[in-house]
Amino acid sequence: MPAEPQRLERPADGAITSQFGRRDVDYLKGLNEEQRDAVLTTEGPLLVLAGAGTGKTRVLTTRIAHILTSGKARGAEILSVTFTNKAAREMKERIAHLVGASVEGMPWLGTFHSIGARILRRHAELVGLKSDFTILDTDDQIRLIKQLLEVENIDEKRWPARQFAGMMDNWKNRGLLPRDISPADASIYANGRAQQLYAAYQDRLKVLNAVDFGDLLLECIRLFREHPDVLGEYHRRFKYMLVDEYQDSNVAQYLWLRLLAQGKPASEANICVVGDDDQSIYGWRGAEVDNILRFEKDFPGAKVTRLERNYRSTSNILAAASHLIAHNESRLGKTLQTDVGEQGDLVGVTSVWDSEEEARQIGEEIEQFQRQGQRLNSMAILVRASFQMREFEERFITLGLNYRVIGGPRFYERKEIRDALAYMRLVAQPADDLAFERIVNVPKRGLGDSTLKVLFDTARHQNIPLLAATRILLETEELKPRQRATLRELVGQFDNWAERSRIVPHFELAEQILDESGYTAMWQNDKSPDSPGRLENLKELVRSMEEFETLGGFLEHISLVMDRDSGEAEDAVSIMTLHSAKGLEFDTVFLPGWEEGLFPHQRSLDEGGRAGLEEERRLAYVGITRARKRLRLSLAQNRRIHGLWQSAIPSRFLDELPPDAVEVKDTGSAYGGYGYGGRSAGRFNFADPFDSVYETPGWKRARAQHGSRRSPGPVTIDGDLVARSVDDGRGSAYGVGQRVFHLKFGYGTIASLEGNKLTIDFEKAGRKKVLDSFVQKG
Repeated sequence: MPAEPQRLERPADGAITSQFGRRDVDYLKGLNEEQRDAVLTTEGPLLVLAGAGTGKTRVLTTRIAHILTSGKARGAEILSVTFTNKAAREMKERIAHLVGASVEGMPWLGTFHSIGARILRRHAELVGLKSDFTILDTDDQIRLIKQLLEVENIDEKRWPARQFAGMMDNWKNRGLLPRDISPADASIYANGRAQQLYAAYQDRLKVLNAVDFGDLLLECIRLFREHPDVLGEYHRRFKYMLVDEYQDSNVAQYLWLRLLAQGKPASEANICVVGDDDQSIYGWRGAEVDNILRFEKDFPGAKVTRLERNYRSTSNILAAASHLIAHNESRLGKTLQTDVGEQGDLVGVTSVWDSEEEARQIGEEIEQFQRQGQRLNSMAILVRASFQMREFEERFITLGLNYRVIGGPRFYERKEIRDALAYMRLVAQPADDLAFERIVNVPKRGLGDSTLKVLFDTARHQNIPLLAATRILLETEELKPRQRATLRELVGQFDNWAERSRIVPHFELAEQILDESGYTAMWQNDKSPDSPGRLENLKELVRSMEEFETLGGFLEHISLVMDRDSGEAEDAVSIMTLHSAKGLEFDTVFLPGWEEGLFPHQRSLDEGGRAGLEEERRLAYVGITRARKRLRLSLAQNRRIHGLWQSAIPSRFLDELPPDAVEVKDTGSAYGGYGYGGRSAGRFNFADPFDSVYETPGWKRARAQHGSRRSPGPVTIDGDLVARSVDDGRGSAYGVGQRVFHLKFGYGTIASLEGNKLTIDFEKAGRKKVLDSFVQKG
């Protein structure tokens, strides 16, 4: 049948059902031409490409209101899917504002998983369940996997249960049942037994009358495929389907939707998806940007409406965003245009010496904005990695600036940081029972509740600290031999660390404690998506200790920091990761850390290749489009890791910004001349490596030797840009076998010389060629 004409229709005279809840079409007022077109195109497949700040939620809710008000369908005949409960509540409130009580008759408005659970409970027997099935949380899921591993005599230490839980979650996100697992996938866990374990896990769930989160869609897909009559029932039920944030859908969600949309020929399906391919940033948790990119192939003849009129940002900010995202190849294409009516400030790009200076400069700029009457609530700092937050938190505490961390706890309140601090507190103060209690079984040491009860009872009866009570119990028979051996090893470790604390620098000791206790290995073996971030936070914690003379001084500083009022300040700067910022907006946005390896993140490039780079670029686009009036980007030329300065390269994203929308506020002292994609030195790779306030003897000598010899271009040796310099024929002041220090590569021994070029065997970086002006005698 031909598609119904795409126009706003009044119900025919005498049509009774269409008059219920009848209202005037006031809800169409204020819509621009593209929004109005998306609302009134009710028949056939429709893709609404909604750019950042273009009013997509308003379009989605107004479209539902139009369908209800025009009598095309009742509330129970509309399937409206969102990704979060918060978004579902907001949508329901907006629709209620437009059509009143009619929204209460919309039982199929919700998240993918809530609607999936509703369908499963109605047909539970057909998939081997009862209607009152339990939905397991992550802890229950891990416990069940451990039981299966024990039954199968699989060593859980070698093959962690959490790792297998992550694998199954990935399979379920891809819509794979146990029979669908390939031999290659099965081979990477428990010596090829992954498929067998997956099947045993699913069978055990049926016995328990339970499902996990992934099953809410996976079992629905199986239900629809194996019972066409049930699927047909939903085809008849749902006259219209609407999906929000379609770019974030995974394979299972895509398959679920495709099955439900098959009630009509693909070219006539009344399915509307709203999304932005340029804001697909959750590939690491299974989202497939290809779902939105191939919508027109899945539904031939689909209409595409682009919402490009931005109601949020100034033209300079939108120009930066559009110019940047245009470098992605996998996109449908659109260009945001401002409706704000002003060009606004240029996008500021600032280069600073290190992350400490970056935090200081941003803090000062925030204070300046505050003096001009701007509220802290209107400002945000969006970081690529959570470890970046620490520098800003410490700076704001020093300045007395209120701040809040969104999407997670403050740096020193994170679980991994509290655990690490507990180890250090117990080394510094053996009577710290709270610290002992926190880490005695972290990582797991096989100490059960009965063992801990004996420890606590002994400490209480003898009025001594827990660590001292443990020493006493090591000489008695109250505890079993295995528990005594475990505690003896732990006590020995603390004695060793306490002895070393007198001679080893405290930041080196901290690293040793985390390694020798097994705490670092615990997170390395953890396969959850947040474990890499936790490891980065631990590295940042150790790095932050270098600024203090003693372990005691550091711990006292932490106590003062954590004593800060944790209540949400009424007016406060927001600090969050870029992933947490999606959907938010602020007058002023700071985006720090625009350096290669940090943004784009090296892990994304290593694991995802070009697709990973494009997702990082989409993340940059999301960050830029959070700003309404002012946008500030910054990069640190150096980051100190384990006591050594490492030079940072400006992010390739900086050279993808439009020159006429950007103002470089500080050329700083970054090494010059990096180019990407065959281009010459970029605009943000700064010209003079000696314009620095960093005053070491080697740096002073390099600057003095540099003098007026300004090379027109960079010198690249073995792929590493080391400095701008030339050999003036004077040779080198160094000799073979001499020990030297390099700011980036650390200590090493000269292996050979060629003019002023040194070949050095560095202790940690291996053999490198460098210029003698950048080393000093070690």
